[in-house]
Amino acid sequence: MATAQPDVFVTGRPSRRRGLARYVLRRVTAGLGLLLVLSSLLFIGSELLPGDAASAILGRSATPAALAELRETLGLNQPLIIRYFKWLTAFVQGDLGSSLLNGRSVADSIGARLGNTLFLAAAAAIVAVPVSVFLGIISVRYRGRFIDRAIALATRTFVALPEFFVGYLLIYILSVSLGWFASSSAVFARMGLEDRIAAIFLPGLTLVLVVTGHITTMVRASVLDVMGKPFIEMAVLKGVPDNTVVWRHALPNALSPIINVVLVNLAYLVAGVVVVEVVFVYPGMGQFMVDSVVNRDVPVVQATALLFAGVYIGLNLCADVLSVLVNPRLRFEA
Repeated sequence: MATAQPDVFVTGRPSRRRGLARYVLRRVTAGLGLLLVLSSLLFIGSELLPGDAASAILGRSATPAALAELRETLGLNQPLIIRYFKWLTAFVQGDLGSSLLNGRSVADSIGARLGNTLFLAAAAAIVAVPVSVFLGIISVRYRGRFIDRAIALATRTFVALPEFFVGYLLIYILSVSLGWFASSSAVFARMGLEDRIAAIFLPGLTLVLVVTGHITTMVRASVLDVMGKPFIEMAVLKGVPDNTVVWRHALPNALSPIINVVLVNLAYLVAGVVVVEVVFVYPGMGQFMVDSVVNRDVPVVQATALLFAGVYIGLNLCADVLSVLVNPRLRFEA
């Protein structure tokens, strides 16, 4: 009598791929839902600001008739829900609207500044990520010793200090006292790479110091957690050198949380540069958004804030997916 054969493909590679695909689909759906909620909150919040765009454009000397005419032209007399869905539909189609101050396309204005913000964030990430991982591992390698305590003191100090304070401190030391760098970071479209790097040195250093503190602390904690595992203890008992234990055994198994914290901090670099750009008068997305808030340029505020939110959510999604890919223990069936 024939016996039933077990299904050997239940836990095989195709099944894992389907599970990963369903996991990614769920995370993407959740991210889009969160972005939709944020867009509605952003639109409502910008509408709750005191005054309106018509008053900001015409100023205090505007007559009631002129205000009413401009509000009708801008569509401000329509219900809030209708204006929201019109704005969201246009945004999805790539139409970010026009500035209320100068009539320029918001997309064109953002495009001119987005490259500056990405360049600053990328330059800070190129320095901060490898330095942070190296400092975290060195701290684990010499845990309990002077170098470990020194790294912990430095990183916790910069984690505790707000970005604007670190920026003003660097301006006072490196610009006012020593005169090595300009206090403001002016960049231009045709500026050479060396001049551009020199211009962004102070804001870039500010971001590096703040981000390095966060990443180094998390790398140290992640590697130390792995160092307490039984397989690490077995390697130590077998006489494996300490450097080999840390670099070849502990670090690969701590990659999942490390990748997660690195990508989260990269999201901060892109979406959290607003304060740093304002401190150094850097012509990026953050400075552009703050100027638009001051001038009550609602379409620019809505577009820039939603783009920042999209980048932050997207990088967090990448962190979740890469963590699952790197750590087989996190792979599960959907």
